[in-house]
Formats: sequence, C-alpha cells, structure tokens
Amino acid sequence: MSEIESFKNNDVDIKKVEFSQVDQPGSAGFYGQAKGFWVTFSKIFKKTLTVEYPEVKAPTQERFHGRHQLNRHPDGLEKCIGCELCAWACPADAIYVEGADNTEENRMSPGERYGKVYQINYLRCVFCGLCIEACPTRALTMTNEYELADDSREKLIFEKEDLLGPLRAGMLMPPHPMYPDMNDTNYYKGEVTQAHPSQDVNK
Repeated sequence: MSEIESFKNNDVDIKKVEFSQVDQPGSAGFYGQAKGFWVTFSKIFKKTLTVEYPEVKAPTQERFHGRHQLNRHPDGLEKCIGCELCAWACPADAIYVEGADNTEENRMSPGERYGKVYQINYLRCVFCGLCIEACPTRALTMTNEYELADDSREKLIFEKEDLLGPLRAGMLMPPHPMYPDMNDTNYYKGEVTQAHPSQDVNK
C-alpha cells in the first residue's frame, strides 16, 4: 500500500487537532495613524539631496574608495616594486601582479624589481582598500573616480597602462636611470623631488 492510499484510509478527526488562539490586534487608531503620517509630512520641508546627475555630480567624501591609481616618484619612475602584497591582501582575488627585474638599460622603478604586469578586475573588486594598506611603497592609492560602468566585461579589467598616474611637471617617462648619487632608500624617504637632466635618455 502506497503512502497516499494509507493517508486516504486514515480517518482524521478535525476536532482532535490541537490549536491555540491567536490574538489579532485591531486598528492602530487615529493617534497611531497620525504618528505614521507625521514622519512623511516632516520630510516635505527638508532640503532634497537629489542632484541632476550626470550634469551635476555630488562631491565624494575625503576617504572615498574609488578607482585605483599606480603612483610615480617625482622623477617619473614607478613606485610599484612588483612585490604582490596587494594581490595577497585582496579578499576578492581581483588583483594580478607579475614582477620583473630592473636593469640599467630598462629601469622602471628604483631598486631591483618593478611591476611588469598589473591588473585589477573591477568585476570582482569590492573597494575595501586592503590592497592600499598592504602596499609598502604607497604605490597604490584610491581616487575619487566612481564612474566605472561599461558596455563589456573585458573593459572592466584594468591593465597597468590604465592605472598608472599621469606624468606631471618635472617627471620623465621611464625607463631612465635613477637620480644621480641616489639609491632606492633615498626614493622611499622622499629625498628625490624632481628629475635630473642626465636622466633624460631621449634627448
């Protein structure tokens, strides 16, 4: 005999089924309803926070976590040393770094190594900022840029060229030598403040 047939054959006396009384509260009354309407009514006279985006953009907070940026030293050399600590610290596995050795003919950063490949997958990034805390050279920071939407998934995987900060006044595009009579320690202490004329290998 199947379970369905067994269930049909069993007579269930509805009067023997246990139940408990549930108290149903009535209407909140005029005072309760007026209290709820007052919350809505009080908001009418407050200043609205709506802006005409994208024509008008609301300013971000001072410590807003936006798009990342790879920074440079004042002479133009890259701060990233390819240590991969940011990738290890990322809880979303959104960062990929591949380091390479510097040579005197191809010097991209002070010291022994630089970040040859640097990728951030913004499809995974949660903008937590742990990568910023892990960076030993302050090579990676976060900007106030938050407009990252695009029409394809491939465009949201930023390469090193997309993340590098622009060349500012006094900076020279690497590769080029370090500042004369300076080493990587001088760079990290901020003792190099501008590019030296002898660094320009393109002149």
